[in-house]
Amino acid sequence: QVQLVESGGGSVQAGGSLGLSCTASGSIVRIDAMGWYRQAPGKERELVARTLRKGTTTYADSVKGRFTISRDNNKNTVYLQMNNLKSEDTAVYYCYAYIFPRIPDPSDYWGQGTQVTVFS
Repeated sequence: QVQLVESGGGSVQAGGSLGLSCTASGSIVRIDAMGWYRQAPGKERELVARTLRKGTTTYADSVKGRFTISRDNNKNTVYLQMNNLKSEDTAVYYCYAYIFPRIPDPSDYWGQGTQVTVFS
């Protein structure tokens, strides 16, 4: 059974930094896209950053220049380094991956979510 396990997150003062990591495990043949989404209270889940297997990255405009996404394909792990955090970055952050497992068909997979709180 494929699963995504996140680590990192927590509380930090505005202007500070946090790092998130997410590792996929299970019977995995290949992972295409990996990334991070977030959901703040009362808001819809939104894309934060995404990276394709060959390295192409996409960022939300609100985090460009502050967040950096990276991945280690050998470890099936994606990272998110968040710098110069702002109060509006407060949300639950979810890891995402499009995974080709041995069985069944490829599908979207999500982590359990980790809270990031930025206080003034």
